[in-house]
Amino acid sequence: MTAKINKVVLAYSGGLDTSVILKWLIETYQCEVVTFSAAIGQADDLEQIKNNAYKTGAAKAYIEDLTEEFVSAYVFPAFRANAIYEGQYLLGTSLARPLIAKRQIEIAHHEKADAVSHGATGKGNDQVRFELGYLSLDPGIKVIAPWREWDLNSRTALMDFAGKHGIDVQATHDKPYSTDSNLLHISYEGGMLEDPWTEAPEDIFTLTVSPRQAPDKSEIIELTFQNGNPVKLNGNELTPANMLKALNAHGGKHGIGRVDMVENRFVGMKSRGIYETPGGTILRSAHIAMESITMDREVVHLRDSLIPKYAQLVYNGFWFAPEMKLLQNMIDMTQQNVSGTVRLELYKGNCRILGRKSDHSLYRKDFATFEDDQVYNQKDAEGFIRLNALRLRIQKLVEK
Repeated sequence: MTAKINKVVLAYSGGLDTSVILKWLIETYQCEVVTFSAAIGQADDLEQIKNNAYKTGAAKAYIEDLTEEFVSAYVFPAFRANAIYEGQYLLGTSLARPLIAKRQIEIAHHEKADAVSHGATGKGNDQVRFELGYLSLDPGIKVIAPWREWDLNSRTALMDFAGKHGIDVQATHDKPYSTDSNLLHISYEGGMLEDPWTEAPEDIFTLTVSPRQAPDKSEIIELTFQNGNPVKLNGNELTPANMLKALNAHGGKHGIGRVDMVENRFVGMKSRGIYETPGGTILRSAHIAMESITMDREVVHLRDSLIPKYAQLVYNGFWFAPEMKLLQNMIDMTQQNVSGTVRLELYKGNCRILGRKSDHSLYRKDFATFEDDQVYNQKDAEGFIRLNALRLRIQKLVEK
């Protein structure tokens, strides 16, 4: 027996899952459903999504442009941390979920709704990310997760349900894979991609050209940072969202940012995902180069030791957790002098650092040079080495 629900706010993408969920919620709970669609850089027709929501039965449909907030308050903080999950994934979907959850709860309060809902499956990470966000912001909110309740246990069943109810969706039986898109990336999962030996077909890619088809001439760009954030591209000042959009165009043109990986989901299973993150790939490479001349060695090493933990917290949905706030505050302290310009070459799927400069540079040519210098006494290294070798020498003497 279903609980009594008066009004639900649904995180609505307009895709197969949430389109079916909208109709299912109305039929199952006999309640009003308000949809919320966040514009965060995806290439969807938002007006069409709104029309489809009303056509399918939504009492009200919110469409809000959160692109600048997404990049400035979620993407850039993670890139200040050089966050990357399992060495490959730049957390495109993971970073969007807490923003959507936050705004969804705000709308629920405004609408006096007693529940929120999402389209994440009972096997995936997004259910955790959404619901940890909801409960962090409103401990008493009711959460409806249809994939954990209904008997529509496959995307094929969902497509049949959509056809029966006259719901317009883009997914087909020939291309049943699931996608998630925002200004940072696009992901592809499911369908033929569930076989990790099967190569992803070229026609699924939308943000990047194949490196084989990329221009034969490389492109040189310059990226200027201030306190760890990119602020200028080739000397032109851009807002955070416009910066990432421009980097996507440059990277996509040269086939940069494709990833095919099998990752470890929070719920315990392995999952194969295909990702396109052209601008983010360029940004991370440039940021690391900027840090290389502006951050102290021990600060870099300490921060780098925390990257796996930071990425794991984001991936697992703990964006609003106290340990996440502590980590972010510490990381932001490390970025106070990460300012300057990096020059990069983009060519056929590769992003290569050509140079870096900064008024805060800790690099000193007069110390590092192999030529004659007046500031470094090479004989000092002898005592340094012998002191560091002392415990090793004692260990060997004991063994003898």
